[in-house]
Amino acid sequence: MTTDGAGGKGTWGRLLDTDGDAHLDRNDPNYDSDEEPYQLVGSAISDPLDDYKKAVVSLIEEYFSTGDVDLAVSDLRDLGSVEYHPYFVKRLVSIAMDRHDKEKEMASVLLSALYADVITTAQISRGFILLLEATDDLALDILDAVDVLALFIARAVVDDILPPAFLTRAKKTLSESPKGLQVLQTAEKSYLSAPHHAELVEKRWGGSTHITVEEVKKRITDLLKEYIESGDTIEACRCIRELGLSFFHHEVVKRALTLAMEIQTGEPLIPKLLKEAAEEGLISSSQMVKGFGRLAESLDDLSLDIPSAKALFQSLVSRAISEGWLDASFIKVSSENGEFRDENDKSLRKFKEEIVSIIHEYFLSDDIPELIQSLEDLAAPEFNPVFLKKLITLAMDRKNREKEMASVLLSALHTEIFSTDDIVNGFVMLLESAEDTALDILDASNELALFLARAVIDDVMVPFNLEEISSKLQPNCNGAETVHMARSLIAARHAGERILRCWGGGTGWAVEDAKDKITKLLEEYESGGDVSEACQCIRDLGMPFFNHEVVKKTLVMAMEKKNDRMLDLLQECFGEGLITTNQITKGFARIKDGMEDLALDIPNAEEKFESYVELAKKSGWLLPSFATDGLAVAD
Repeated sequence: MTTDGAGGKGTWGRLLDTDGDAHLDRNDPNYDSDEEPYQLVGSAISDPLDDYKKAVVSLIEEYFSTGDVDLAVSDLRDLGSVEYHPYFVKRLVSIAMDRHDKEKEMASVLLSALYADVITTAQISRGFILLLEATDDLALDILDAVDVLALFIARAVVDDILPPAFLTRAKKTLSESPKGLQVLQTAEKSYLSAPHHAELVEKRWGGSTHITVEEVKKRITDLLKEYIESGDTIEACRCIRELGLSFFHHEVVKRALTLAMEIQTGEPLIPKLLKEAAEEGLISSSQMVKGFGRLAESLDDLSLDIPSAKALFQSLVSRAISEGWLDASFIKVSSENGEFRDENDKSLRKFKEEIVSIIHEYFLSDDIPELIQSLEDLAAPEFNPVFLKKLITLAMDRKNREKEMASVLLSALHTEIFSTDDIVNGFVMLLESAEDTALDILDASNELALFLARAVIDDVMVPFNLEEISSKLQPNCNGAETVHMARSLIAARHAGERILRCWGGGTGWAVEDAKDKITKLLEEYESGGDVSEACQCIRDLGMPFFNHEVVKKTLVMAMEKKNDRMLDLLQECFGEGLITTNQITKGFARIKDGMEDLALDIPNAEEKFESYVELAKKSGWLLPSFATDGLAVAD
């Protein structure tokens, strides 16, 4: 019989014995160090964000020591981890806040240099939100943190890297940060509302390293005009170098090309200067491409003042590529993106001139059928994306009423004459030029995101189309960030209702409301209602571009209720001109496309649909060319 002892030498002792205070005594003659319990040593797991934060601190410190903007921009780009850029903004500003005016000024200049090329608008906004949320902590170490951070925000607004609307949006997210709200109030009241506030804000930290964008543009224009008069390439290159703003050299390229078109004597000299600047490494390849790209985007407007602008531009592009100072990939990318077209394309120019007056007339009259008729009369469906771009661009510069009208019109155009590809390509064109649009419309990115989200909510596009649009844009560009913003809007709780009302909802029903009203009026008519009353209800909806839904629901109800009297309503609507052949065709087409699902609930749906098609053709509502070949009619 075994005892309950702990066992002898070489045994495990009593199983699961965890009681007692037994321990090794190093003074015991039998002490064996190998019997000491193991100690687990923790190994730190590397956190990518921590690594990033450490790297940017040394980058910032080096920048404050050297003042080399180009090196800082290059180092941050090489660092990668673009998703952490808001933390760079936060760290840069928070370190500068505890330094002298020189470092504060340098921090603002660096943010301007990084804007758009390396750090997106949304990332800069997020970085400042992080700063606002941390104001209470910053104030523990920096006594005037509220005032200094307010000045940084005001400076970012003046430098056009934060939209003025940022202050309003930020207030909504800072309900639990009293000092953060105080920062925003100080920025708004003490700095941005003051007379001559831009000049005061820009000079507050001495302005020793910074000049305004407008001053830079003026200097560039002056040095280029002086060069055209003197022809001294070496002097012109020296002046460009003295600007000390290599991240803004795309403006030198754009302005130089424009002057080559405007001033006859500049045409032979400008290519010579740009070639020299490129060969010296003064203007980088990326800045050269960006300058050509920016001019390509504004060629249509430039052509109104310089009729030969497109021909001259393409000649300059060909020369630049052949001489090696413009990357050959530019022409391929530009052609794919539709940034510039054949110089003889007078039809596009004429189309643009026509649609501006058509859109202005629509904003005055709110007459959708008239606008659609005007577009059909132009007979240029290949330019539909151009119309969409112009419509939204004009609406963005107006009040909410016109923005709402533009969204409602998009729904109408999609069901009447625009394909989904037209809509997608139009938004791609808009987003490609988002950076230039933002120069005139400060909140352009947010407005475009709302237009995109509204188009999805209104069934003009499906969410997958946003992915398609993103795939056609350059990575990390402003437009790609706008699409991301639209996705976030759509994913939010109660998004549909909020987005439908984003412009005030002044001119259109919500789609679901309209569908519900159509169902109710058809149910009332089916149960013995008067055809004239039903027609009046359809008319009262005031959505002629949505009448295809009336046709679709009428046909489905006729099948479900086995009540062919429903078709009398379509006959009456067609006879009165209330529902057009185009809308009837679209309604029938929707039934045809959804027949497979419909047949699961209504076994004879295909047979009934065939008979409705024949009746509609015979009655003249439906074009004889409407085909039902895609249907596999049951035997």
